Amino acid sequence: MLLEELNSREIIEAPKLERRDLLKMGLVGMLGAIAPLAPVKTASAAYAERRVSFRHQHTGESFSGVYRVGDKYMPAAFDRLNYVLRDFRTGDVFPMDPRVLDIISILQEKAGTRKPFEVLSGYRSPKTNAMLRRVSTGVARNSFHMYGQAMDIRMPGYSTQKLRNIAKSLRAGGVGYYGSSDFVHVDTGTVRSWS
Repeated sequence: MLLEELNSREIIEAPKLERRDLLKMGLVGMLGAIAPLAPVKTASAAYAERRVSFRHQHTGESFSGVYRVGDKYMPAAFDRLNYVLRDFRTGDVFPMDPRVLDIISILQEKAGTRKPFEVLSGYRSPKTNAMLRRVSTGVARNSFHMYGQAMDIRMPGYSTQKLRNIAKSLRAGGVGYYGSSDFVHVDTGTVRSWS
């Protein structure tokens, strides 16, 4: 009986879903199936907390706290993270890849400081990405930002070049260094780097 109710609800609700909603659900499902960047190695690590701290340069909004315990990501934390890292130009919120948060958490830890990152860009809608491609160079047509898989960051008072070097040493994805604009791009794509 319960299964029939669920199936009938799906049939009723399915036409209301837009293509964007289906893509988001697929991405969230895919991200939930992947393992965290830093695998749990000991029994005590199963309860280890991962923290991250950042402030969005354009909105002034921030997040500072636990987003993962052991190998479990915290949904309530991601509700806030996704909102803070939204496309600030359009207001579009998109689920961020948990692995990009793992990368910046590890970067913060390896930098040996609790200073919050300054985020210049998290999620970027296709509309915003296209606009940025028209007005500036260095914006990829199929940017990882459009999939919630990239962040552009800096840490005030900390060398951006050192931050880039730590990010490259992780070999966890792409690392772009923009020295003249004083930020580092990190993403969860293939291991590569550029300046």
